[in-house]
Amino acid sequence: MTGLRERLTQDGILVSDGATGTFLQRAGLPSGMAPDRWNLENPDAIETMHRGYVDAGADLILTNTFGSNRPRLEKQGLADRMREVILVAAHLAHRAAGDSTLVLGDMGPTGELMKPSGMPTYEGAVAVFAEQATVLAEGGM
Repeated sequence: MTGLRERLTQDGILVSDGATGTFLQRAGLPSGMAPDRWNLENPDAIETMHRGYVDAGADLILTNTFGSNRPRLEKQGLADRMREVILVAAHLAHRAAGDSTLVLGDMGPTGELMKPSGMPTYEGAVAVFAEQATVLAEGGM
């Protein structure tokens, strides 16, 4: 399979997957529960979601890791399982993608306000995202 850089240089349009949270809520994700938690607690739902987008013709899908940074997972009691949450998400996405669909790591905000309004410093935020990116890379992103 060609990589993202090569695909971006080709003519045509790349179609991505859709709204992960909305899809999973319709599949029964309880209100207020982070979708990332389902990587561990309901992996079949995550893989079914990915397969649905692949079957619908998506050229690329995103891992279910939008909120898989330490501050966001801490709010769900999963900060100590961050690596596991991300690696399971990567595995599920890759398995659903097969050989024809690209898998990209998804990274969202920390949910924290930055200084001067909040606690995290710029350097702290960089460290949070670097940690998440490192584990995503370990998972094949």
